[in-house]
Amino acid sequence: MQLSESNIALRNLSAIVDFSNNINSNLNLKFAINNLLLTCFGKLQITKGMVVLFDSDKELQIVESKGISNEILEKFLSIKNGNNTVENLKAFISQNDFLLCEKIESSNNLLGFLILGKKITKQEFSTEDKQFLDTIINISSTTIQNIQNFDELTNLNKKLDSKVNQLNSIFDLGKEFGSILEIEHVSKLLIYSISAQMLVSKYAIILFSENEKQVLDSKYEDEKLKIILDSKEIEEIAEPKLLNEDNDFCKECAKLGIALIVPMMIKNKRKGLILLGNRITKQTYSKSDIEYISSIAGFAIISIENSRLFKETLEKEKLEKDLEIARSIQINLLPSKMPISDKYQISASNNSAKQVGGDFFDVVELDEDKLLIAIADVSGKGIQASLLMANLQAFLKSIYKQNYNLAEASNFVNDLVSENTTNGSFITFFWGILNTSTKEFTYVNMGHNPPLLVRKDKISKLKKGGMILGVMKTLIPYESEIVQLEKNDTVILFTDGVTEAMNNKKEEYGDERFENLCLSNVDENADDLLKIILDDVDSHAVGAMQSDDITAMVLKIK
Repeated sequence: MQLSESNIALRNLSAIVDFSNNINSNLNLKFAINNLLLTCFGKLQITKGMVVLFDSDKELQIVESKGISNEILEKFLSIKNGNNTVENLKAFISQNDFLLCEKIESSNNLLGFLILGKKITKQEFSTEDKQFLDTIINISSTTIQNIQNFDELTNLNKKLDSKVNQLNSIFDLGKEFGSILEIEHVSKLLIYSISAQMLVSKYAIILFSENEKQVLDSKYEDEKLKIILDSKEIEEIAEPKLLNEDNDFCKECAKLGIALIVPMMIKNKRKGLILLGNRITKQTYSKSDIEYISSIAGFAIISIENSRLFKETLEKEKLEKDLEIARSIQINLLPSKMPISDKYQISASNNSAKQVGGDFFDVVELDEDKLLIAIADVSGKGIQASLLMANLQAFLKSIYKQNYNLAEASNFVNDLVSENTTNGSFITFFWGILNTSTKEFTYVNMGHNPPLLVRKDKISKLKKGGMILGVMKTLIPYESEIVQLEKNDTVILFTDGVTEAMNNKKEEYGDERFENLCLSNVDENADDLLKIILDDVDSHAVGAMQSDDITAMVLKIK
């Protein structure tokens, strides 16, 4: 008899240990409740049960049920957390053939109830059964409370992340990073600049203040990162360090996924560190890469120091100063001059509706025989749109060098942009590559206004491509099309600010007027045709305030 009781106790202990390990292995409330019910069913030999928990409004809601008909579930009404809770539950239990109702409590906080049906054997619950049940309920209570706290914290973090991503300023990625800024803004801009250019997903930004190390932003595990930061080797880093040496420190960094450490210096004094993981492209960091990161780090740490010194003054002048800087940077991001060739003419213009706009264009000579042109319209206007536009340009600058074909590159750009947009932001985007020797023009249209291909008295629209950029990760690959251009062909790229330009009567400029204008002036050179278009749009608007940027580009084949 004694051996039998010992065996029972051991089995119960084993079941409790397994239950504890299982229920704490996943921070999912449904998973935890399901394990609680199934454990009760298996151990106590019952076939029906339910768990009800109080929601944020202090009303009981069924979280999980098993073996209970829909008719009975429909009878269950949300019961407010008050004096009559137990009495109402008792009435529900007795009316629906349940046997047991146990409180789920954590730190004197009533979370809900576990309601169980009768045993298959029709027997009452034994003392051993109740002891087992009390134990797993105590374990479950702590787990449920932890999961609810975790869910609450997760939701809070999501809201905070969303607010942080609503940066209200844009700064020069290379030349004008030294403006006075909020520390949080500098940190995010620093991450955007480096992650976009270097294509990295793991990073940490560390600031030194007196004897403390402050983690501004990190994608590493906190405890493991702390071990690295507390090591003596980290204190000796005063210049960029590639962690490719065969020593214990480099090995520990490699385990965490740190490949490069760059100090942030002011007057030969170390003020912080940038820790970067391996690049998505699997490429190592080159000397020029490290110089770029070091330069950005220098501007960033100066910005942080300035923000500490001049925070009160910055708050008063912040909005106006940020807008001025942002517009200046936006202009710098656009091509300062167009390439000159005996095989084609190209001309482009951008006029922002607000001080900072979301339209973008680029012209890049990839090599002697290839010219890349691009145009984009970011959803929304102002600083947010301009920031997204700056990120897009940074992504493109990186991808230009990878030698992907245009369709594959489009898939890659879309995935990058979709990971870095929030609150429904998106981009209409068109890009193409002209082979200046063969006059073949390969393009992909990502939901942008189709450019016009004008050949003599006929217009063709370049529509081939796929969905708008940044809405979601690429599910259906983008398609490219090759168009054989001929001498005197004209390709006109534009944003919807051109065709939707309004006059004082709220009348749009319109596609028909735009296309007729392009047809009647197709013999003009690129510069003159662009001027004719912009002048005609201005004459239509007659000084009316425009709600959208006006951007256009003309490519003419010689």
